[in-house]
Amino acid sequence: MIVAERVTGAARSFVQRTRLGRSAIVVSGLIALLLGLPFIFQLDGRAHPDWLQFFGRFHPVLLHLPIGLIVLLPALEIVGARQRPLREAAEFVLRAALVLSLATFALGFMLAYGSGDTGTTVVRHMWGAIVLCIGLLLCSASRSAWAANQRGLIYPATLAATLVALLWTGHQGGSITHGSGYLTRYMPSSLRGVFPSSSESGASQDSFYAKRIHPVLDSKCIACHGASNEKGGLKLDSYNDLMRGGKDGVVIVPGRPEASLLLARVTLVPGDSHFMPAEGRTPLTSEEISSLRAWIKAGATPSATSIPGFTGVEQRPEPPQQPVGDYGRLMPEISRMQQGIGAKLVPVSANPSDGLILRTADVSDSFGDAQLAQFQKFAPYIVEAELARTAITDGSIDTLRTFTHLRTLHLERTSITGSNLGKLSSLTQLTYLNLSGTKITAQSLTPMRNMKNLRHLYVFDTAAEAEETTARSKR
Repeated sequence: MIVAERVTGAARSFVQRTRLGRSAIVVSGLIALLLGLPFIFQLDGRAHPDWLQFFGRFHPVLLHLPIGLIVLLPALEIVGARQRPLREAAEFVLRAALVLSLATFALGFMLAYGSGDTGTTVVRHMWGAIVLCIGLLLCSASRSAWAANQRGLIYPATLAATLVALLWTGHQGGSITHGSGYLTRYMPSSLRGVFPSSSESGASQDSFYAKRIHPVLDSKCIACHGASNEKGGLKLDSYNDLMRGGKDGVVIVPGRPEASLLLARVTLVPGDSHFMPAEGRTPLTSEEISSLRAWIKAGATPSATSIPGFTGVEQRPEPPQQPVGDYGRLMPEISRMQQGIGAKLVPVSANPSDGLILRTADVSDSFGDAQLAQFQKFAPYIVEAELARTAITDGSIDTLRTFTHLRTLHLERTSITGSNLGKLSSLTQLTYLNLSGTKITAQSLTPMRNMKNLRHLYVFDTAAEAEETTARSKR
């Protein structure tokens, strides 16, 4: 009997050693594969077959599952010290987290390799994911011994290191999605001295580029075109990076907005495959596009504090937006009018008090003074009027002055001469006015310069711009 028990015990020990040996081989092989993959398939910035991107785009769908399981794991281990079933559940959670993490890493690598992503943060995110997967492999390999009280520190230490890797990798992933300055962009000024930002625009802080161009690129473009993620080899972190361009060549041609690829991409129809920003990110506003066009036309310099066509209206903080009231009862009438005229009144948001936007792009050639007058009934609810390239004239100024909540007004490429432009000075909420390509003069702009809240005034390709440029050259 004793001999039989010894033989059985030896057999069990042999089986356990065999299993441990096989497990060690599998773990070692997976670790070697994880470490070698980035060298076999290097992130060289070139796009690869579309099927890689197809599968890779499921990466953000799957990644939250292993994160939740990894965070749950230490809680199960701690509570499981008193409740045995929870500790047994922890084994299953660990294995599930390992399998899902490996799958998530594979999809993420397909996404980066397939779409040609590269950059410091992309590489850091990749290696963080590799370290995380290796940590889970080591946890899985060492947990049995820890549970049997044979090796008390290896598993807890490895698990703690894996949690640290999870936090670091998650931060890198967030930087890719939202930009490196996402957490600090709205940091209170009192904290900026303690946690200074490391980003530099490459220009004087008082320049037009630093105040109006770089902030737009930083908030809407750098997530895909920064040091963290250089799509198409294009970086927009600094002025030098912007002017250097990417794999498609230069994107800014000083003095020539029509030849600048960056401006062309951000002004395409949103459904166009080349429209930027891509991936459903927030497009540039009309104000931001106008600033970019003005800056390029003026020579795209990093140091100019002011530029022709953008008048010297003192920069003031945005005024608080006043609610316009509920226009819900007017919606049936608005719908009938839109069908007849073709112009559209689009809600700013789901909140009716945010107002309406008047859009005329689809009927600009046939939209004139008479058509605008028909919208006068809805004037108190309109906060933005897009009238560029329409047939309106100075006769519409009296109608526009009734748009008491108007904040943004586009009149570029119209027949406006500015003879009665001063009447718009009653629009106390107006912050943006674009008169580019009209027949206005510097004298007609005099009343506008005294408007309390007007922050953006554009006069490109006008007599006012020519007079301003002449005056500067004589100084």
